[in-house]
Amino acid sequence: MRQYDLAPLYRNTVGFDRLFSMLDQLVSVDAAPSYPPYNIERTGENAYRISIAVAGFTDRDLTIEVKENTLSVRGERKPDEERKVDVLHQGIAARSFDRRFQLADGVQVTGAALENGLLHLDLVREIPEAKKPKLIPISSNGTRTIEAKQAA
Repeated sequence: MRQYDLAPLYRNTVGFDRLFSMLDQLVSVDAAPSYPPYNIERTGENAYRISIAVAGFTDRDLTIEVKENTLSVRGERKPDEERKVDVLHQGIAARSFDRRFQLADGVQVTGAALENGLLHLDLVREIPEAKKPKLIPISSNGTRTIEAKQAA
């Protein structure tokens, strides 16, 4: 795959560093982690749910953090000292992970739940009043809703 160098763009622009960081992430898709697997679902017009498979992790092993439009989910299993088991085959991954999601402006995390080995993160997109569509009334029969001032 080709490697793109965005360094010249960093030198010639101011205030676009977040945009170029996102472009860097998109270009380096091959380096994206694949563990743990996840689903992203639309649950409503402005509601979403991220479900992450975290089998073997408890709520004490997981950390969820939102910082600057980046949602980070970290998992780190604490060693279980009292349970010594001779594992003949280990097919269930229990390695630490750090999964990151870029959130669009206005997207907020509203809740998290751990059930049946899945971590569910509920998100909602809150659109500010200024950006919501407005209906403009149309005047008819020659009436004017805005009166113009006459020059003196």
